[in-house]
Amino acid sequence: MEERRRSKRTDLKSRLLVKRLDSDEQEEIGVDVKNVSKTGIGFYCDDILDMGAVYEAYLTIWTKEVIHAFIEIVRIEKVVDTYEYGGLFIGMPEIDLQRIDVYNVVNDTESYIEK
Repeated sequence: MEERRRSKRTDLKSRLLVKRLDSDEQEEIGVDVKNVSKTGIGFYCDDILDMGAVYEAYLTIWTKEVIHAFIEIVRIEKVVDTYEYGGLFIGMPEIDLQRIDVYNVVNDTESYIEK
């Protein structure tokens, strides 16, 4: 499969709570984050989310800060007993995008030093 991502993705051990914007339901869904970049996020979720839907999200990052974001689901793949999703960040403030970018740089540096 050809890589089409515009930004490098880095693994992130975190949890993400999401709720759908175009629904009156206020149910929050927990997911496990697989990786994150300045443009988007990959995560696992046992619940079925809708392709093209936009979800409000609260992402806890490595510094324990919470980033408020909106995520549009652009990829869904069934994986054994769960689903793997790909989402694009929509309207995220530049300061939060920079926090993610800084983490990617630090993570790359640590990986390089370990080798």
